[in-house]
Amino acid sequence: MKTRRFTVRLTMAVAMAAGFLGLSAPTASADSVVSRIDVYSPSMDRWIANDVISPAGGGPAPTFYLLTGVGGGEDGISWFNNTGVRDFFDNKHVNVVMPVGGKFSMYTDWNADDPVLGRNKWQTYLTKELPAAVNARYNTTGVNALGGVSMAGGPVLDLAIQSPGTYRAVGSYSGCPRAGDPLGQAAVRSMVEILGGGNAANMWGPWGSPQWAAHDPLINAEKLRGTALFISTGNGLPGPVDGINSLAMAAGVVPGAVLEGITNMCTAALQGRFGQLGIPATFSFRPEGTHTWGLFEADMRASWPMIAGAIGA
Repeated sequence: MKTRRFTVRLTMAVAMAAGFLGLSAPTASADSVVSRIDVYSPSMDRWIANDVISPAGGGPAPTFYLLTGVGGGEDGISWFNNTGVRDFFDNKHVNVVMPVGGKFSMYTDWNADDPVLGRNKWQTYLTKELPAAVNARYNTTGVNALGGVSMAGGPVLDLAIQSPGTYRAVGSYSGCPRAGDPLGQAAVRSMVEILGGGNAANMWGPWGSPQWAAHDPLINAEKLRGTALFISTGNGLPGPVDGINSLAMAAGVVPGAVLEGITNMCTAALQGRFGQLGIPATFSFRPEGTHTWGLFEADMRASWPMIAGAIGA
């Protein structure tokens, strides 16, 4: 894959007023182009880095936004760093945008700044600020899809609920799409508070407040009707899909098995809810797979034909 890596800084105001100071979209003769763009977020008052794979030509393309797990990619663990996304999307007619940021945030808008995690307005960034900048900078159709793994597996469904029409398709990989019951609360607080050191009350208020239920995809499943959906999980048993081939990787099997067992229960509950409501969706329950990037990438690739069809990629 031939790529050119470069960095530009973009703001929504500049995008709308001056075509990003005359910067033109990069071109290449054959292969996709890899870039990193820094987009200013007025809601968070900071620059956010985003890794982008864009097609070299062929007219306007849709955009697939991919969110990573609990570290937000700030820890160097991400789709871009831990999978073969660059090769997979090479020469595919789609822009792939992978934000770097959002650790322990649940990719949502927080009610208040947190002493540890700072200001988080990720719903605003992902549904308004970033798409506006990407559409202005790249040759897009304005049609979007969204995918997310692990911590982002529930939030990608919630983002589609909170911003109807922004995403035509959603891929949720190994996540726990619930927040309004004790299991959902425990899952969310384990990421925000135990791992991140933040206070989840600064996010949606104290447990039991209406916002916790308002951001629960299980409770609000009806609002996902009409969106193309792919929701996947392993079963917690290690297997070839995990790609575990060393003692160092094998050391992560036990916690990964526990995590994937939880996501399996959450996914099964969502499938049951969709069945009750008659909402069409593609569910994938693998007979193997722990919480590993091997599993995540396999499921993202499996979801791509459906997502591509929904967005015209």
